[in-house]
Amino acid sequence: MKKLFFALCLLGYGSFLTAQDYFPENAGVKVNNNNYTAFTNAKIYVTPTQVIEKGTLLIQHGKVVNASSNVNIPKNAVVIDLQGKSIYPSFIDVYSKFGVEQAKRKPGRGRSTQYEPSREGYYWNDHIMPENKAIEKFTYDDKEAKTLRAAGFGVVNSHIHDGIARGTGVLIALNGKGTNANRILDDRSAQYFSLSRSITKAQSYPSSLMGTLALLRQMYSDADWYAKGNATTTDLSLEALNSNKNLVQIIEAKDKSHDLRADKIGDSYGVQYTILGGGNEFERIEEIKATNAKFIIPINFPDAYDVSNPYAVDYVSLQDMRYWNQAPSNPKVLADNGIKFSLTTYDLKSPANFKEKLIKAIDYGLSSTKALEALTTVPAEILGKSNEIGALKTGYLANFLISSGDIFDKTTTLYENWVQGTKSVINAMDVKDIRGDYQLMVQGKSYDVVISGDISKPKIEVKQDTTKLSSKIAYDNNWVTLSFATDKGEKTYRMISAVTNTSDNLSGRLVLPDGTESKFTATKSKSFTEKETDKEKADKSIQVVPVTFPNVGYGFAAKPKAQNTLFKNATVWTSEEAGILENTDVLVKNGKIVKIGKDLGAGGATVIDATGKHLTAGIIDEHSHIAALSVNESGQNSSAEVKMEDVVDPEHMGIYRSLAGGVTSLQLLHGSANPIGGRSAILKLKWGEEADGLIYDNSPKFIKFALGENVKQSNWGSFSRFPQTRMGVEQLYMNYFQRAKEYDTKKKNGEPYRYDEEMEVLAEI
Repeated sequence: MKKLFFALCLLGYGSFLTAQDYFPENAGVKVNNNNYTAFTNAKIYVTPTQVIEKGTLLIQHGKVVNASSNVNIPKNAVVIDLQGKSIYPSFIDVYSKFGVEQAKRKPGRGRSTQYEPSREGYYWNDHIMPENKAIEKFTYDDKEAKTLRAAGFGVVNSHIHDGIARGTGVLIALNGKGTNANRILDDRSAQYFSLSRSITKAQSYPSSLMGTLALLRQMYSDADWYAKGNATTTDLSLEALNSNKNLVQIIEAKDKSHDLRADKIGDSYGVQYTILGGGNEFERIEEIKATNAKFIIPINFPDAYDVSNPYAVDYVSLQDMRYWNQAPSNPKVLADNGIKFSLTTYDLKSPANFKEKLIKAIDYGLSSTKALEALTTVPAEILGKSNEIGALKTGYLANFLISSGDIFDKTTTLYENWVQGTKSVINAMDVKDIRGDYQLMVQGKSYDVVISGDISKPKIEVKQDTTKLSSKIAYDNNWVTLSFATDKGEKTYRMISAVTNTSDNLSGRLVLPDGTESKFTATKSKSFTEKETDKEKADKSIQVVPVTFPNVGYGFAAKPKAQNTLFKNATVWTSEEAGILENTDVLVKNGKIVKIGKDLGAGGATVIDATGKHLTAGIIDEHSHIAALSVNESGQNSSAEVKMEDVVDPEHMGIYRSLAGGVTSLQLLHGSANPIGGRSAILKLKWGEEADGLIYDNSPKFIKFALGENVKQSNWGSFSRFPQTRMGVEQLYMNYFQRAKEYDTKKKNGEPYRYDEEMEVLAEI
């Protein structure tokens, strides 16, 4: 029975902090440590905005007892003097893979021929897996935990990064000396979604973004139907989805436009997602703000492009260069617009790169206060844990950082990261800083020595006059060993010196190349100061180019707005009975033609002299596939449920080129991959407008049907999806329309029915 209970504790169930209190102690004397630890004389960031200049942090049993400038320190307290040092809450990452076994991509085999689900008792689509539980795939990874702690993190929220509905996450404290029983703060920390299908499931649908969005809509409708007890079979996926609906709902969007698409899905079903953004939210900040969502923002800013090769320059687009220049400003723009966001290590090569990227965001205008909020109080708020983590208030977990100064300064040293009251040493606090410039005398010869790098892991450079010599340094336990080689490495000098608090110079034993011993002295002439690299100087002097609409080549400096215009003396092609009118004026107000005639008054409108020019109605393209992020949903033989309006791409260069050719409106059609495609989008082409602004209000409703070779997969080579012949195509139409009629009859008769977005469309036809 004890073994079973212990196993459950490892999975994070039960009362984590007290579950093992009654376990026998067979390894020694059982003792409860009730001592306190007091950190005195420190600058304490209780929260990002509540700072104590010379305060004391008192902790016991892994929690904060008090943080104040006036703390009564108990007698049974270990007192640590942090004079001149700072204490911050440890960071929180809301979007992590830490410790959770991740799905592995199956080898691709082109188009999938699996049309039915592979599972029984679960949802009809394999890419919907809300029943997944990260806790069941969790194993504490001590090596990765050390890397995260070194980057300042004390808590991470992890999940299985696979599928459209991904299941629940697990919230973990990175306590290196704890057990899963007390590390796991929440084994159902959030419910996760994405706009990407599973990499492990082969079911063909959805094969596109518009199919994914349609599937999410249908999933929510089915969950509601199931929750009301209308289903006749058990569906473990929908049960899990409904069971988790009161958790934090997080969706991976990874792009400014996808942010808006995801939010629209959530709004339709009363779900307020927290959105994992793409780092380009600054390009559509007004629309992003209007979502009222909280965001999780990666800071994987692109590195500068190597354009030293003149041929490589041609492969770097203006859009890419703009993004490289503007991306580090994204956190600042979000903060300036009052949007709550947390920062994440997601998509970084390593957490070790996090500080460098964060400092870059600060260089681009993000305030230190907002940066700290995005790593402490905001992620705690997103997770609903604002009364447990993210601050150093009484009763909160004792998760905190000890640093030499401003945690976001490049030169600041992070000494320790305490998680649940357990210390992790990042850089030893009592290590003397030996960095600086020295004059080294060896056998009557003078050498210039520069020691730089980290305090505990220094680097060395030795020069004789202007010649740089091969050199090495090691610093450990207050002993420093040095070596350098002359004469192309043939003569190596080795030195060792004790590091003391009584002198800044280094002196000690010298071993000459011939093996004889002598003494050396390296006299310190200058303390270490961090030198700015050329790259850092460039970063500080860089000017962020203004966002254009769209933010690609040929964008406008401001979002275009309709203006009243009078065209004078044009040759007007009316396309009506009036025919062609010479020397005629056309007055446009509020986006519509209000008057055609001669000698019209401007009435405050902008006047354009059209003498010698022709004015016609814009061309309408009735069948187009431009300006779409995906054209076909080929995963099923009917995809009437998908909408081209979901995938309008306002930055597609086809819009710019079509306008140049005189096209002003078009019907954006689904492709011909299946007999019944998706619903059309009727667009007004406006370069610089966002996606919804291109769609006509109250658009007439059209859908794409197709015949011929594509729909029977003549060139696909799968020979598995019905139909495979033209006879089959006819029968498919007959079958779907019959089903739609039956669906519509049931609906009109007031009978209970499962809302089916596909049948809704076909019934309307």
